[in-house]
Amino acid sequence: MDKQQQVATAGDPCGDTYGGQSRQERSADRRHRILTSSRHIFAARGYDDVTVADVCAHSGVAKRDFYEHFADRESLLLAVHREQNDWLLAGITAAAPPHPAGLDELFRATMGAKVALLLAHPDRARVIYINAPRLETRRRELLREEAVLFDGLLHGVPAGPRDRLRSDRLLLALMAGVAEVLIEWLAGGMADAPDVLVDHLTELAVAALSESAALGKST
Repeated sequence: MDKQQQVATAGDPCGDTYGGQSRQERSADRRHRILTSSRHIFAARGYDDVTVADVCAHSGVAKRDFYEHFADRESLLLAVHREQNDWLLAGITAAAPPHPAGLDELFRATMGAKVALLLAHPDRARVIYINAPRLETRRRELLREEAVLFDGLLHGVPAGPRDRLRSDRLLLALMAGVAEVLIEWLAGGMADAPDVLVDHLTELAVAALSESAALGKST
């Protein structure tokens, strides 16, 4: 074995290291490139207008590399949507105050973060809310996941909902309503001021949850 081969295989008994990366690292890098490129493509074009060949060309991978990670175009779209959803929920969680004094403080912080993230990343916003019409089941899962997230955040709020079933249903309805308002905002080119949108979403959440808490106490 010459010196070049020794360098290539150092620390890799299978001889899979190339360019300083193991086979697993190169595979992970290709998957990352596919997902990143696909996010931009799906944001700019409808699902039906995107082909596997388009994705491969934009991400600089061969078709065999694509099929190493994804069964087909739909499984790729699901993975892209999941990645964007996880990103958004993580941002909302990070923005939530640990001990909010009330509903207004909680929702002004979290809705503010949500709107700011979508405004700063319109490609991600379009993938989550606009250009994924085939993902109705996935969209419902997103609403449930967000409702569960806010249920956890509400535990530290004194004025939070008291009745379990009422709380679950109200939060799901609230997240669906917020999503529809955001879709309208995105479809309109995000023309109106984000601060106004945050005010409206906060007022909606506070009004709905305060009323629910009052009803729960009266029953």
